Amino acid sequence: MIDWILRFFKGVLIGTGFILPGVSGGALAAVFGLYERIIDFIAHITKNFLKNVLFFIPVGLGALGGMFLLSHPLSFFLENYETEVLWGFIGCILGTLPALWKEAGREGRGKKDYIILVLSAVIGFVVLFGAKQYFKIQAPLNFITWILAGAIIALGVLIPGMSPSNFLVYFGMYQPMVSAFKTFDFHVLLPILLGGAVCLFSLSSLIDMLLKKIYSGLFHFVFGIVIASTIMIVPTNYNYLSGGTIICILALIAGTALGLWMSRLEEKYK
Repeated sequence: MIDWILRFFKGVLIGTGFILPGVSGGALAAVFGLYERIIDFIAHITKNFLKNVLFFIPVGLGALGGMFLLSHPLSFFLENYETEVLWGFIGCILGTLPALWKEAGREGRGKKDYIILVLSAVIGFVVLFGAKQYFKIQAPLNFITWILAGAIIALGVLIPGMSPSNFLVYFGMYQPMVSAFKTFDFHVLLPILLGGAVCLFSLSSLIDMLLKKIYSGLFHFVFGIVIASTIMIVPTNYNYLSGGTIICILALIAGTALGLWMSRLEEKYK
């Protein structure tokens, strides 16, 4: 039961990663120890099908909860307490980094892996920062563009560190998408699901192959991207000389403690 609840709660956080700008659902799946198994399941859908379905039921339910049920409070807190919420997420990610570091070195760690980590962190930060500063366009809202939005969300699963919500914000599709989650607008949700499914099943085999052939390099790449994407969501337009800074610090500490606790439970029930 504890393991089921843990997977459900991880799913909730991963789900919020799909709708919270600056946060990557794939990165959260990686730091929570679910990324590799998700890729393996999608790439080999018939292998241990029932066992995998039973394993991912609480994760899927939690992700749906994170996207649908939390879209209302997330919208409220992001609108009124965005800085505090983001510091809580940053803390949660920081708390799980030791476990991700351990996982990255599971098959050994060499000089090449450190180079990959540094390069991925630096290049990832430059790309994300540049996209945030200079890449803003308004896409038309129709069936085709919502399919593309679903594919972008799926890439957030396949490529840890990529925040799909960021790109949807750039395209002017983020707010309509959140509104669709709130109202269960299937004119938007169905093409998103279709685009996501096509992307996942077409690219998961490639990611699975990379995990088998260059496991250490891929996970150190993931670690670097997680660092870059975490730096990108650090709130900078906030007056840290105000009294709200204490709340930010408490949110960071609470998030870090939560991340450490979840990592220990993951290690215990892995």
